[in-house]
Amino acid sequence: MNYVVESYENSKEENRLTTNHARKIEFITTTRVLDEVIGTKSNILDCAAGTGVYAFWLADKGHCVTATDITPRHIDMINQTLTTKEYSMNTAVLDATDMSCFADDTFDVVLNMGPFYHLITEEQREKCLKECLRVLRKDGLLITAYIPRYFVFQYVAASDVKYLDAHLAKQLIETGVLKHDDEKCFWTDTYYSSKEEMESIYGEHGLEIIDHFAQDGIAPLLSYKVDHWDESQFKIWCDYHYSICRESSVLGASNHVVIIGKKRL
Repeated sequence: MNYVVESYENSKEENRLTTNHARKIEFITTTRVLDEVIGTKSNILDCAAGTGVYAFWLADKGHCVTATDITPRHIDMINQTLTTKEYSMNTAVLDATDMSCFADDTFDVVLNMGPFYHLITEEQREKCLKECLRVLRKDGLLITAYIPRYFVFQYVAASDVKYLDAHLAKQLIETGVLKHDDEKCFWTDTYYSSKEEMESIYGEHGLEIIDHFAQDGIAPLLSYKVDHWDESQFKIWCDYHYSICRESSVLGASNHVVIIGKKRL
């Protein structure tokens, strides 16, 4: 995981969801859904909080939030922001495949909004999901983000012609895995999955799927146009996206997707 940490230490994750309209759609859609499914005053673990965009949004709404992340810089930024808040928040640098610092059945909600798609082996992904479920109370919600396998090549190839490479396309389709030392690596160690795979994994782990939605749809491919809309036009697009974000065809054509399950076992 050192290569993933290095990637995030040298990027500006704090700007990812706020710098333009195309990026804001992911946050707007996700918080709209979270408002619908999370009960009041919940005890929430954000186990890959980044720089805290969702953790602070949830805490500002009155939830008790614990924010962890594998990247020290992110936790430093969260702690700095906390100096401006009236509430406290537990924070820690933590690998989501080992959350032994938390007791079983501790949280009402676990946000797994990043670890899954940076775990390139099935063993790692299984560890992460089992840890999330272990610390989650019965009837609690596991909220996992993933990146669709059949979208990613379209996005990177359209963004930079150097990635318009037949071998890279074949690799992503057949394995879903991108490694930091691959010749055409455009990010870091990453795993790209699918709607069918994620629903199967949730079912195998005794989770009742209660929602499955596209966070941003095709907006990243249209970022130039989206970023030039006025606020009224942007709202129309956001409302339209929300109205279709659960359609199967949209799930596979989105840059980011979230699946939500209720722990039944």
